[in-house]
Amino acid sequence: MKVLHARRFPFFRMILTAVLFALAATGASATIRYAVSVEHPERHIFHVSMEVPDVTGEVIVQMPAWNALYQIRDFSAHVREVDAFAGSNQAAIEKLDKLTWRITGNGTITVRYETYWDEPGPFATQLNAEHAFINPAMILMYVPARRAEEAEIAMSDVPLEWQAAGASSHILESMGRARKLTFTAPSYDALVDAPIEAAKFDEFELRGMNPRVSVVVHGDKWNRKEVEDEFRRICTYELKLMEGAPYEHYTFLVHLGEGAGGGMEHANSTAISVRSEEQLPNIAAHEFFHLWNVKRIRPATLEPVNYTKEQYTRALWFAEGVTSTYAAYTLVRTQLWSKDQFYFDLSQQVSELENRPASRWQSAEESSLDAWLEKYPLYNRPQESVSYYAKGQVLGVLLDLLIRDRTNNERSLDDVLRAMNNEFAKQNKPYRDSLDVRLTAEQVAGGSFEDFFNKYVAHAEALPYSQILSLAGLDLRKAQHKRPVLGFFTERGASGEVIVRNVDPESTAAQVGLRSGDVVLSWNGSEAPRNPERWVYSQKAGNEVHLRVRRDEREIAIDFRIGEATETFYQVVEDSHANAKAKRIREGILHGTTQPVTASAEAR
Repeated sequence: MKVLHARRFPFFRMILTAVLFALAATGASATIRYAVSVEHPERHIFHVSMEVPDVTGEVIVQMPAWNALYQIRDFSAHVREVDAFAGSNQAAIEKLDKLTWRITGNGTITVRYETYWDEPGPFATQLNAEHAFINPAMILMYVPARRAEEAEIAMSDVPLEWQAAGASSHILESMGRARKLTFTAPSYDALVDAPIEAAKFDEFELRGMNPRVSVVVHGDKWNRKEVEDEFRRICTYELKLMEGAPYEHYTFLVHLGEGAGGGMEHANSTAISVRSEEQLPNIAAHEFFHLWNVKRIRPATLEPVNYTKEQYTRALWFAEGVTSTYAAYTLVRTQLWSKDQFYFDLSQQVSELENRPASRWQSAEESSLDAWLEKYPLYNRPQESVSYYAKGQVLGVLLDLLIRDRTNNERSLDDVLRAMNNEFAKQNKPYRDSLDVRLTAEQVAGGSFEDFFNKYVAHAEALPYSQILSLAGLDLRKAQHKRPVLGFFTERGASGEVIVRNVDPESTAAQVGLRSGDVVLSWNGSEAPRNPERWVYSQKAGNEVHLRVRRDEREIAIDFRIGEATETFYQVVEDSHANAKAKRIREGILHGTTQPVTASAEAR
């Protein structure tokens, strides 16, 4: 499998600009090699050896503090028994802070350590008797000044019955009773942007796709014909929309029936974990569109990657939220969703925003900046924050309708994404957060969007739903709606455990004995959802939840039924009295077309 080569894709070089000065100064260019043993996978311990050649005097190595999620997760907390050698001799090693070590020596320096991981993907790393799923940044140290050098990871002691998949070039060899995997990449950044799956899994290629698209599925109880059809439709449509593929070979790594749920984008692949096959199309459409939006059409505030601290950006409403806009567009335009499903999804996003008091004061840009607070349960409450996913998705639709209305349905948000791909990604330039999104939209539509971006992106003025939706012959209605609720919140402890907080005394969970401070050991026989407060939205009131919790060194079974609460539901519906222009715009967003409305048609 091929990695993203800087030679073919100049944008990739931009990721490395912050570290190239070291190479220019020293002229050094070598391969940093990692050896990772997965012997006794049931122990969940990776044995890592890192070889750094051409060291003079000393070398600094670090473990990333974050990756995959916008959260400082301190992967060094999983590391133990760090040792170093210069050739065959022990080398002096000094820990400088929680993620940095200084090693004294010359020549080839070898760093050895162990790291423990048993957290399901797609946002973590897991080693167990069933598989190894690796986000490499979570287990591999790096040399800050030499991230641009070639990198290689060799995995040994891989069970013979396991296969391997990933977006990096790799070789699978049999070594006696085990196997060895070797993955190579042009840099550390490229290596860690390519997750690895080693397990017994199903693998197939989407027929008729050029360049190639592979699908790897770890799990059972799934319909290959349906998955293949859904993925082919999604990829075919988005490739046509964006006028070609930015990869040589793309890989879907899918875990079915396991993990916290969700997907994580990478330069040439995605890792997806879902409980059921029904969740796949929406997540796959979102993650595949990330090939352009965020992986290549990239905010300047996320460049270059800094693994040691937060990187604040105002653009996640666009990078993530508008990607959700295009996931929904893709599904309805490929007939994987009916138009009623599309309207229902949009209705859910509007309802999510309007039922959160924080929508009155937190803007889309502020929500983007505060992404790093999402690991705190308090922040996720309706009074404290809004989702840049939901707000960005709705803003994407509203902006699309305004562009179509101003241009008589001759241009659309599709043209904005294609223009940004051409003007930024393909020209080796990041964009300036919301500013360049606005300027590109203005270029496409031929008029100012300063007022729209000032009021609804930079600030939190009430979104003009009815006014803008009417441009597409759509109406917004309100109704009372019952939604499922858990009756408590959760938070992650320092070592990753899920802790129950703020139990509603009137909830069914409280009535059967759940208490604040209980540590969740299992949730319906598996791992707790990454965000239980969002997970419950996919459930029904009355569904049973089976918890095992730890309290005062005792394990307790807690079984309760999901409760419900009443809230206002906002429903997007078609206006039967819409004029010809509005109907044409409506058909445009549903089918991805831009057909102008003639004067005679509008008169009718």
